[in-house]
Amino acid sequence: MHNEKSGLRTRLLAERRALAAEQRAEAARALAVHAGGLAAPGATVAAYVSVGAEPGTGPLLDGLRARGVRVLLPVLLADNDLDWAAYEGVEALAPAGRGLLEPVGPRLGPEAVVGASVVLLPGLAVDRRGLRLGRGGGSYDRVLARLERAGARPVLAVLLYEHELLAQVPAEPHDRPVDVAVTPSGRHPLG
Repeated sequence: MHNEKSGLRTRLLAERRALAAEQRAEAARALAVHAGGLAAPGATVAAYVSVGAEPGTGPLLDGLRARGVRVLLPVLLADNDLDWAAYEGVEALAPAGRGLLEPVGPRLGPEAVVGASVVLLPGLAVDRRGLRLGRGGGSYDRVLARLERAGARPVLAVLLYEHELLAQVPAEPHDRPVDVAVTPSGRHPLG
């Protein structure tokens, strides 16, 4: 299972790096339109700041904030768990470990995510069952487990490029499904 996931991760990361900058920018604009519609003004969305060749979240974060949506961003803890802080604009982000950008505002605690009506998860791929292939660090597996323990039922969405919506990804018993894949062409219900 580990080798299968590792090989798929390597291939998908290479495909992302092969995308031209303009393709990535166009995808980020389209994702902002489609993912932005998941949350109503006044809602709370747990999101993340994209890095490298990940599907871009910049236009989405600013669009949500402009519409009056409260946006929470992760802060990576030493044990790979996630704390959260409010997004106050790109100027309030600072470089952190692993090439990440994190909000500089007050930390709200790992449990803050349970108040979100939408949780946007990074991923390398998702299948039609809703099973997500992440990077393997386990941070978002902890988030999903925390939501489950709290009885929280936010919309769980993964932002992807078109070719990352697959027929099947390797899964393990602890993997929890997500509800929707958002690609530049639109929202794709899963499960």
